[in-house]
Amino acid sequence: MSQADLLARLERVEAQLAIQQLAVRYAMAVDARDIDTWLSLFVDDIDCGRRGRGREALRTFIEPATRDFYRTVHFITGHAIDTIDGDRASGRVYCRAEHEYGGQWIVMACVYHDTYERRDGTWYFAGREEDFFYTCDVLERPQAVDFARWPGPAPKHNPPMMLPRFPNWQTFWSGTDVSAITTSPAAPK
Repeated sequence: MSQADLLARLERVEAQLAIQQLAVRYAMAVDARDIDTWLSLFVDDIDCGRRGRGREALRTFIEPATRDFYRTVHFITGHAIDTIDGDRASGRVYCRAEHEYGGQWIVMACVYHDTYERRDGTWYFAGREEDFFYTCDVLERPQAVDFARWPGPAPKHNPPMMLPRFPNWQTFWSGTDVSAITTSPAAPK
């Protein structure tokens, strides 16, 4: 192996480690309500849609959202980095998040679809889209609430929320009678 190949491999490993730390730091900052640290994980010109661009625009989302729950805990359960191309990368993060909301303890199984950028040698989130497998109170089964118990407006997805994003999901279940293994009204057709 040439020295150039070895350096390229080392750079890729360093990129993967730095990117994976973003998800952990994100979870820890949200749970600690360290909003400034949380914001610092995103590119400074992050696109916040109708809220505008930049970290201060992002603050207008996260501060009110974190005030909806007294305690939270986010468990990062897996992180796949799908592509690294120079200073850009993409990946998916599996997470189980728990939220105290009054007398409820809302459990959420979700996945983040991320894009990352390296700027001046540091990796940041360039985009983060969250999708859900289910949300429910810890004392409920997800099916009992159509996979979508959430304080306030439920996530705008039909149950099972996340599954259509998997390309093989519909193919795997097509033509199969799943009535014996599911009670979900959204079982594949």
